[in-house]
Amino acid sequence: MAAGVLLGLLGSVMGLAQPMAAKRVMDDMGRGGPEYGPVIVLSVLVAVGGILAGLGHWVLDRSAESLVCTARRRLIDRLLTLRVPVVERTEPGDLISRVTSDTALLRQSAPQAVSAAVTGTLITLATVVMMGLLDAVLLGVTLGVIAFVGIVVAVVAPRIGRATRHTQEAVGRMGAALERTLGAFRTIKASGAEQQEVRALYRAAEQARRTGVRAAAWEAVSATLSAVVVQVCFLVVLGVGGARVTSGAIGVSTLVAFLLYLFALAPRIGQLVEGVVQFQIGSAAASRIREVESLEVEDAHYGREGGACRPTAAPLPARVAFRDVRFAYRPGLPEVHHRVSFTVPGGGLTAFVGPSGTGKTTVFSLIERFYDPDAGQVLLDGKDVRQWPLAELRAAIGYVEQDTPVLAGTLRENLTLGAVDATEEDLRHALRLVRLDALTDRLPRGLDTDVGHRGSRLSGGERQRVAIARALLRRPRLLLLDEATSQLDAANEAALRDTIIDVAGRITVLVVAHRLSTVTTADRIVVMEAGHVRAVGTHSELLETDALYRELATTQLLNGR
Repeated sequence: MAAGVLLGLLGSVMGLAQPMAAKRVMDDMGRGGPEYGPVIVLSVLVAVGGILAGLGHWVLDRSAESLVCTARRRLIDRLLTLRVPVVERTEPGDLISRVTSDTALLRQSAPQAVSAAVTGTLITLATVVMMGLLDAVLLGVTLGVIAFVGIVVAVVAPRIGRATRHTQEAVGRMGAALERTLGAFRTIKASGAEQQEVRALYRAAEQARRTGVRAAAWEAVSATLSAVVVQVCFLVVLGVGGARVTSGAIGVSTLVAFLLYLFALAPRIGQLVEGVVQFQIGSAAASRIREVESLEVEDAHYGREGGACRPTAAPLPARVAFRDVRFAYRPGLPEVHHRVSFTVPGGGLTAFVGPSGTGKTTVFSLIERFYDPDAGQVLLDGKDVRQWPLAELRAAIGYVEQDTPVLAGTLRENLTLGAVDATEEDLRHALRLVRLDALTDRLPRGLDTDVGHRGSRLSGGERQRVAIARALLRRPRLLLLDEATSQLDAANEAALRDTIIDVAGRITVLVVAHRLSTVTTADRIVVMEAGHVRAVGTHSELLETDALYRELATTQLLNGR
């Protein structure tokens, strides 16, 4: 940016010398004929000044693109290290608009604001000095105009900044509304709610339009008043200057030179006004970007190269323990866990069962440190998870979520998410374990077939198996499965259950289960009710000793819900 400003400044200096060169040409003509030297100098000043100004403009624009790229990379780094509760409190569409729309405003405003702040200010001062050398009276008229323009800008500029910020906030809300709609596209179609959602998006777009018009109105006021005042200044200088030429106070060449400086000053004043406007616009965008940078992040994160390295040796099964854990998702909300305590030894299959809303999934979220407990301890291998380096903790865990998300991209990209060093044989082995090898053989491009937005080209059961294969590829020491077989047919569920039992012989597996077939094969079962652990035991033990488990086993579990 400094280079661009310097080039622009040199080009403007060349322009600053042109009126004096033109005065010299006119004086020579008044003495009987022009000399070629001043004409050549004037031509060189015009050509070189134009080239330098254009080059400076290009360098500034190039620098602005780098600025935007840097801002976007910083935002991306920040967004991907935000804590889960922060993201859940924020609209994704608004965050997206800050990375795209707000940074684009920086691209638009930065070159003009910087150029106006340096080049515009210096050249305006230099022009005023040169005008003062020509005629102090005409300079006084000009300075009165500049002062009036300064008052206008001081009044209008803050209003432009506020209006721009409101516009960007409205754009963010519109992005959030659109993300909400596209995220539930099939549901909206099936519900026949297209027009309902269209009206909601129209309202968001209309709000963005109104705030944008308000910002545009203030910008128009600023630009129009500045232009009119400069025109009035030209007419007044022409009248006063003509009178002074008539009286003999100044020569015609001096008036022409002064008018040329005035012509050069007019766009500089416009540049300064536009620079202030663009500074306000850029400040509004920058403030929204800074808001993201102030959001709470996790204490460690994976590097840019994409995922943690998998262990090369056979992983040792992890031990898990909860000690008097209390947890609520937000202050003021009811506690999800009330003094939850249990111990899971290394290896084997442990199932968590209980009615909906009893905190089973929350157990997994606390182990992964998506949240931290309000009281008590979550231990992995006898060490509080808050004392583990976060990347090392999550590298030891494979997690299959309840809704088994699949990302847009190819099947290979989804499988190697977090396992970038997986070989082709590793991929084939994982696919065979989850019985997806036949599917990949049928796909037109095999593992490089695109799976669509959120895996829309895969069935629910296929998405679940992709998620399980992805978790297994990371070679975890602890595997967390949250209803990971809920969308599988009986044959695939039975085959996958055998795979899970086999895996549980080598590592620790925790499952949230609603199917009796999964529960009966577990080495231990943790029964949860109303946010606490009610009982722990095997299937046969709990049938004899726990009434809630008997009820679940004969109703909910048997029905496969």
